[in-house]
Amino acid sequence: MAPPSSEEPAAAQSAGAGAISKVLVVIAMQTEALPLVTRFQLVEAAADESIFPKGAPWTRYHGDYKGLHIDLVWPGKDPVLGVDSVGTVSAALVTYASIQLLKPDLIINAGTAGGFKARGAGIGDVFLASDVAFHDRRIPIPVFDSYGIGARKTFETPNIVKELNLKVGKLSTGDSLDMSPHDETAILSNEATVKDMEGAAVAYVADLFSTPAIFVKAVTDIVDGEKPTAEEFLQNLISVTMALDQAVMQVVDFISGKCISDL
Repeated sequence: MAPPSSEEPAAAQSAGAGAISKVLVVIAMQTEALPLVTRFQLVEAAADESIFPKGAPWTRYHGDYKGLHIDLVWPGKDPVLGVDSVGTVSAALVTYASIQLLKPDLIINAGTAGGFKARGAGIGDVFLASDVAFHDRRIPIPVFDSYGIGARKTFETPNIVKELNLKVGKLSTGDSLDMSPHDETAILSNEATVKDMEGAAVAYVADLFSTPAIFVKAVTDIVDGEKPTAEEFLQNLISVTMALDQAVMQVVDFISGKCISDL
């Protein structure tokens, strides 16, 4: 992410000078969110206490843990279809609103992802993303093509990587669970180890407002494997969510009492 500027939110500026105090966890699915809610003993904000605009299905849990105030947000259920509001649009919207209203010192985008065995990913592996990019925004016009890909480095956390011994890889984001031939070409070009449906969108919004963000992704399915993606994803979702929960707890434990520059 871009370094803090003089125009960024006060919370981000203060984080550079002192210990991190406010952490925002952005997560896409209820199944991924609830173990963390339990782990950190967070409480759901009542409907009449919602900080979000009327009509938005977004849900916030909050609480204090080891000297940190944690807000966990997820986009909620689609009002018509009742399924998790996954994808880049919902992720970008809830991230934007949460940055403006909660002014976090640090964002953790946690979630499940597909992995590529050709790049060393296996079921249950947890990665910190070193880079993010989109693989389904194809704009074949000079400069617009680079904008569409939206490649950017994430906020570097060498001490977290060293201390927790997490794998590191590039993350590619798109709005489809499966992988079309066009997507595959773009993902290979992005040199991605994992693919998801939110990360690059969260990174884009965080970058706009100079808010450091890190990306913790646990592998539910092997994209270049033998099993159908949807089948393998559903088969492993619950067990891999437990690995994600454990990794996020370790990251938050490491963050406790530290400054942004210590990560």
